[in-house]
Amino acid sequence: MTSRPDRILVYGVTGSGKSTLAARIAERTGLPYHPVDDLTWEPGWVPVPDDEQRRRLGEVCAGERWVIDSAYSKWKEIALARAQLVVGLDYPRWLSLGRLLRRTAVRALTRERICNGNVESLRQVFSADSIIRWHFTSFARKRQRIRAWAASPDGPAVVRLTSPRETRRWLETL
Repeated sequence: MTSRPDRILVYGVTGSGKSTLAARIAERTGLPYHPVDDLTWEPGWVPVPDDEQRRRLGEVCAGERWVIDSAYSKWKEIALARAQLVVGLDYPRWLSLGRLLRRTAVRALTRERICNGNVESLRQVFSADSIIRWHFTSFARKRQRIRAWAASPDGPAVVRLTSPRETRRWLETL
């Protein structure tokens, strides 16, 4: 890609560092960053209804300049139709899972507020809706999706990054 894209989707497995990278891309490029979790979760971990998620993300993606840090299957086609670049974090399981475990433990212990004031708890870690469990159920599907997008001549350009070092090097080029 010769010119800098104005609409960037950061995609990866749970725990890969999508939000951190999206925020850094926004800092380096001046693009507005829209954390997807803020658009899809209300206080008290109440999920935003699917049709409202689609409306909110449609509004963001209709803009000319943005960075978002995920693409839920409920509305991923909205983001893909407008994205000029997909940055795929295709890290090994041990790395993304290690990051996820560390991040989740710290947040649960410190009661750090995230998306719309929500707080992760140790009870959530061991619940049926656990983000750790989600990592295991979605890992292969998300990696396969990144690789398929990267191999396809259709759709937006894809940068597939397989290590934090490679990601840092790519980020320095912005």
